[in-house]
Amino acid sequence: MANLRVLKKQIDYCLEEVVFDCDMAICFQPSKEEEIMNLMQEAVEMRNEFFKKAMNPAEPHNKSLVRKHYAALRREIGEGFGQMFEKLSAINEAK
Repeated sequence: MANLRVLKKQIDYCLEEVVFDCDMAICFQPSKEEEIMNLMQEAVEMRNEFFKKAMNPAEPHNKSLVRKHYAALRREIGEGFGQMFEKLSAINEAK
């Protein structure tokens, strides 16, 4: 299992990527600033939820369950931030 510190850094890295892309989208489409800002807030809330899950595994004394918890959390992080990028793409495509 990877270090908890590394997992939290991965979560923050994913958030930074979403925020950077949102900032770039605002620069190119200022008319959609409110929608993009809402998406950024949603991404920050999702990051906070992932941190809560990372800090509180279900059964901290059972190593097998902890590994499964963190593996599921990694999948959830990928899917969650992937959805953020899809939402940003949908906002950018809308005329």
